Amino acid sequence: MISDYEAWLKNAVEDDDLVNELESIKGNDAQINDRFYTSLKFGTAGLRGKIGAGTNRMNIYVVRHATQGLANYILKNNQSGGVAIAYDSRIKADLFAKECARVLAANGIKVFLVKELQPTPVLSFLVRHFGCSAGIMVTASHNPASDNGYKVYGDDGCQMTDAAADAVYSEIKEIDTFTGVKLADFEAAVNSGLIEYVDDSVYDLYLEQVKKQQIDNSVLAKSDIKIAFTPLNGTGNKLVRKVLAQLGAKNVFVVEQQEQPDGNFTTCSYPNPEKAEALKLGLELAQQKDADILMATDPDADRVGVAVKDGDGYRRLTGNEVGILLVDYILSGRKKAGTMPKDAEVVKTIVSSILVDRICAEYGVAVKNVLTGFKYIGDEIKKLEQAGKAGSFVFGFEESCGYLAGSYVRDKDAVFACMMIAEMAAAYKMCGDSVAAVLDSLYEKYGFYKNTTLTFSFPGVEGTQKMADIMDGFRNNPLDNLSGYDVVKISDYEVQVSKDIATGKTEQITLPKSNVIAFGLEGNNAVIIRPSGTEPKIKLYITAVGKTLQGANAVTVNFVHEMVGLFGRKQD
Repeated sequence: MISDYEAWLKNAVEDDDLVNELESIKGNDAQINDRFYTSLKFGTAGLRGKIGAGTNRMNIYVVRHATQGLANYILKNNQSGGVAIAYDSRIKADLFAKECARVLAANGIKVFLVKELQPTPVLSFLVRHFGCSAGIMVTASHNPASDNGYKVYGDDGCQMTDAAADAVYSEIKEIDTFTGVKLADFEAAVNSGLIEYVDDSVYDLYLEQVKKQQIDNSVLAKSDIKIAFTPLNGTGNKLVRKVLAQLGAKNVFVVEQQEQPDGNFTTCSYPNPEKAEALKLGLELAQQKDADILMATDPDADRVGVAVKDGDGYRRLTGNEVGILLVDYILSGRKKAGTMPKDAEVVKTIVSSILVDRICAEYGVAVKNVLTGFKYIGDEIKKLEQAGKAGSFVFGFEESCGYLAGSYVRDKDAVFACMMIAEMAAAYKMCGDSVAAVLDSLYEKYGFYKNTTLTFSFPGVEGTQKMADIMDGFRNNPLDNLSGYDVVKISDYEVQVSKDIATGKTEQITLPKSNVIAFGLEGNNAVIIRPSGTEPKIKLYITAVGKTLQGANAVTVNFVHEMVGLFGRKQD
């Protein structure tokens, strides 16, 4: 580690922030160790980490290094479609995007670069629009302001597959960080045409595809619905407001403090729309304007958090609840319009609400469950398309506030989601109803399924090993009972085996291997445990079922209390 530090001290001289940081930790073994004990590992989610100096940080050298590995992979596979590059409002995101472009251009690979920050779903769209071999999105999604990241997409507009990510990572490991990277002059590459800026007209093409997913294209213009919106200082500001305006929404109010891009996220240090803190200013604006609905997009605008008017106050909806509402609205609307395909399919992740299965059964629509991560939903869309059944995909969602209809992109899309949520709320209001009332009626009809997510952080050098030990502990000594509910089924996605406890029978799990353990409990209750793929955290997904909302809440409280006790630490 000291030798790595010395190499960086000598060679990392192009960024003053890095130079100053490296000088400031001279002689401090603990600080050096934290930055150099490991390298950010390239995976299907690309890279993600704190901005700073060292192999365990996001900086221009780590970004260049990864991009050279990607370039080598593209060239070895004789791919010639170029690479699309976009970025969000993160600190140094525009710089990292240009450094990616310089490396690719130096390797003779055409680059399509956005002129200004754009949402992640737009990057997915650009990859397919330009027929690219790959795409790069510089983002850390909803992570804290201290972080940045780098996601790579394949030629299908999906995040890179496991096999492709492993191949790129193998290339990266063969390259020296400083001497193995090719680098072009940026302006010269622009002048030669190797780097081409994306024309604004392409975004209009993207929005046309978004608008094709509507159920009722007139309802927003007819309704007097009031919408509060915040892009959380990220990329959602322009395109969300533009699509709502094009559809005739007249009363859209934006949180002024969070309107413009700001990677410091000064009003919300953790810009995750799943969290109450991220909606605080939005709720204040909603109350002030008497808005019917509040929508908040995360910095790269692939997720949206929602709160709806409920009596004199506002009810914050979970990602599952928004998914439940959208599934019911879309299926109901398509059935009425006669546009439901005969082999319609809704795709969701294994940690998302099983209430969706009951709604889909009501409409005769198949449900496909996939692993956590929207890339698996995108892969299912691709399979349907390859089978000539792209139209069968009706809707896809994951509980972490990600939604998509249509196959124009292969990632979750908050621009689409905001449009559809606004349309849904407007349609219900015009019928004298509310989103909150409709959700309650769905619970009354199908059952009270309470979904809760717990998150436990494991930072630092020891965190990775600690998480591995916890997962091994649940595998070697699995739960047999939780708060009086017996475990009836254990599914281990790492070994791809599901076991029925009563009969002892096992069956093969056909999904890809994944470090996930699911405990099925009596009465359709469940606990699923998995490490995050992008942060040093373990997530627990709890499903509690009751005959009443109060009953489901009581079961949830007991499950949460017991699981927090098992982890022996405070949840995030």
